[in-house]
Amino acid sequence: MVDPGLPSEVAAALAVDRLPRLLHQHVASGTWRVEVEARTLPLDENGVLPLLRLAGDRTEDNTDLLVYLTDLPRGSVVRPVLADISTRRRAALVSLPATGSFRLRRHLGQALLHVAYRLHHGHGRNVARSGAGKEGEAEVPRPQRLRRAPATWGWPLKEVFSGEEGIDTSLVLTGWRGRTRLLCGMVRTNRPWRLVPHLASATAAAAATAAFGIFYSSIWQMADALSVARLVLITVLSLAGMVSWLLFYNHLWDSPHGHRAPQDTVLYNASTLITLALGVGCMYLLLYALTLLAGLVVIDAGFLQSKLGHPAGLGDYATLAWLACSMGTVAGALGSSLDSETAVRQATYSRREQERQARNQAEARAEETHALTHGATKDDDP
Repeated sequence: MVDPGLPSEVAAALAVDRLPRLLHQHVASGTWRVEVEARTLPLDENGVLPLLRLAGDRTEDNTDLLVYLTDLPRGSVVRPVLADISTRRRAALVSLPATGSFRLRRHLGQALLHVAYRLHHGHGRNVARSGAGKEGEAEVPRPQRLRRAPATWGWPLKEVFSGEEGIDTSLVLTGWRGRTRLLCGMVRTNRPWRLVPHLASATAAAAATAAFGIFYSSIWQMADALSVARLVLITVLSLAGMVSWLLFYNHLWDSPHGHRAPQDTVLYNASTLITLALGVGCMYLLLYALTLLAGLVVIDAGFLQSKLGHPAGLGDYATLAWLACSMGTVAGALGSSLDSETAVRQATYSRREQERQARNQAEARAEETHALTHGATKDDDP
């Protein structure tokens, strides 16, 4: 079972040929049939997917092993989890963001192969009887048929005992490399390039303002007079302005509340900030290419030369498109106000992240209501 969206796409690509072949070679000989079912399961009261409930959903079918692939991060920023494994129920939960942002199929295939081996051969029960290593690390025997154990994948990864009921072990990312991998995976899951087509009003305002720069000669002269350093500064400020506007105007910035640790809030805010920065950057590059093309088509080189007072070349067209595009980005930030907050969230976050954000907002409103009610009760006391 997989969450709709990116997990479904990656899992479907693996299930066609590669994963059954790898399972036959490294887990157990025979014919493996991998079925992919896209389903959105509800989160529990803590905002996570309960593995035991997932295992209960397979009692009425003939599934031998159940793996649920989700785009929701697991664990915490201190201990991000790639996979939770329950050998007794022959079920596992794999978090796609923990596989990183590049070579998703390869990394996910490695994780699924290891999880399938654990579930098929029941090593989790052996681990539970063998004792623990340092800091709760599981003394997991290396599978004989697997080429490489998790410690040799080149990932900052180890297998540890899980404190959750019904879960034997968890694959946990370690150190700053593990946290960086999780952060990059969260950004990749959000798919920042979707921001451009979803923000119609912002894109239209940016394009209209950039076109203004193409048709007015005073903008040409200003662009010609500005140094490269100043143009870079204008670009950075315009991009930062649009990212900040989208972030705060649409209430995308998380605040720590409820059971969530402050470090986790920092991680989610960092992924949101990077997602917006990459999305706005994609919009800027697209807008620049269109503005430069429009300038080359509309502005005659001789007319541009007469306005600038010196021979005009491709560099002059690039410079005026640069300034016009930066102006358009500032206008795009204001134009994004016409897009609904829901549209911005859909463009910025994956489906699971949107669900998590909705839960956080509901919790914040509940805490605020409780605080107001509690304060009113105190005021009424004699």
